[in-house]
Amino acid sequence: MTGAEVTMDLYPQPGPGPARPWAFPVPERGVLGNGLAVLRCHRPGQQVVAVRICLDLPLDAEPGGLDGVAAIMMSALAEGTSEHTAEEFAAELERCGATFDAGADYQGARVSLDVPGSRLPRALGLLAEALRTPTFPGSGVDRLVHNRLDEIPLEMANPGRRAARQLAQELFPASARLSRPRAGTEDTVARIDEKGVRAFYQAHVRPAAATAVVVGDLAGVDLDAALAGTLGGWAGDDAGPAPMPPVAAGGTGRVVIVDRPGAVQTQLLIGRTGPDRHDRVWPALLLGTYCLGGTLTSRLDRVLREEKGYTYGVRAFQRVLRSPAPPAGGAAGVSLLAISGSVDTASTGPALADTWQVLRTLAAEGLTEGERDTAVQNLVGIAPLEYERAASVAGTLADQVDQHLPDDYQAQLYPRLAGTGTAEATAAVTAAFPVNGLVTILVGDTSQIRAPVEALGIGDVTAVTG
Repeated sequence: MTGAEVTMDLYPQPGPGPARPWAFPVPERGVLGNGLAVLRCHRPGQQVVAVRICLDLPLDAEPGGLDGVAAIMMSALAEGTSEHTAEEFAAELERCGATFDAGADYQGARVSLDVPGSRLPRALGLLAEALRTPTFPGSGVDRLVHNRLDEIPLEMANPGRRAARQLAQELFPASARLSRPRAGTEDTVARIDEKGVRAFYQAHVRPAAATAVVVGDLAGVDLDAALAGTLGGWAGDDAGPAPMPPVAAGGTGRVVIVDRPGAVQTQLLIGRTGPDRHDRVWPALLLGTYCLGGTLTSRLDRVLREEKGYTYGVRAFQRVLRSPAPPAGGAAGVSLLAISGSVDTASTGPALADTWQVLRTLAAEGLTEGERDTAVQNLVGIAPLEYERAASVAGTLADQVDQHLPDDYQAQLYPRLAGTGTAEATAAVTAAFPVNGLVTILVGDTSQIRAPVEALGIGDVTAVTG
């Protein structure tokens, strides 16, 4: 076939269609007769419905000496009800094709239920059962207590978890609940029993201090009837916001080494406290922190991983720890601003030196327009993919509830991010990570890393046992 053009393109690939506008969904708000607030969000095509019950139950509400009772209580909701034993409850969930989980955090407690929409009413009945009539059997509570006691040594052995625990102790006074592990310590968990769990439940779990978030394809589901017939029967006294006392946080720059003799790696955790999402600077802080260490193209990763080969990856992030409902009587929102990664022992000093150099250069020269544009594209552009699942939307709405944010907060956040300039992002991130105000936690071999770290002059260096 000389002289003839041969092509195998029998089925040309279609070109992309026009981009469709997207916005994070704003839920519809309602309230049941018992005071339970309800946020609903219809997501066509999402056949697995996500339900989140947010309890206004910050860990500050735990009795003194019983750190961890909130976590044990939440886990024990599935240990049996007035109608089903733990085994029967689990079997009923399986028949619904549902998953059930519960936990407690510094800001509040949460129950999670995911179920096919066709079985939502039955699953809501089980959820209501767990909230209304848990039995907290002694055997179940004891098992959860022993499980938690078994977890604690594993957490202490994990360099990342050990670093996080030490940083909390450095950033907050011992009297603050934020300074101590979410699920309690060996001393406090060992004191928890069936009586204490039941008393904590009776004092704090009530519909008037809770919000139900329901997200998924709700077409063909009479959600009002399903809620009224299940969670609507949950009774309890009215309750105001749970107390959240003020916390003094922060301090001067310093280094704490958690000694692990013979360790071949050093875990790095560098942090300080910052504002919560109520602060107007949050979008600029989110954008600037992403440019610093939010992805493989960030400055920290480019220097420490690509250029120097110290680490497989390093990340900068912000995490809200508490966000009181206004007015909070002096209590303020607090977030953790941190840089985290691990390096081989010999590279500890050089890696820290380069990290501080990145921060100094950032403060002196600022972010580039290209960095800002890439961050906006990544944070805003991929949001439609991030929120394809109902569970993702429900989780973010539940976070808004826990942090006492407006229902349209996330919907408004993306336009605010897109409108944040390079100068704003630079100012926010440099204020968040000042070179002379960071607490550095190193989990590694003190004998190998102390001298090179002291030579950097980034703060007084102390060592504690691992």
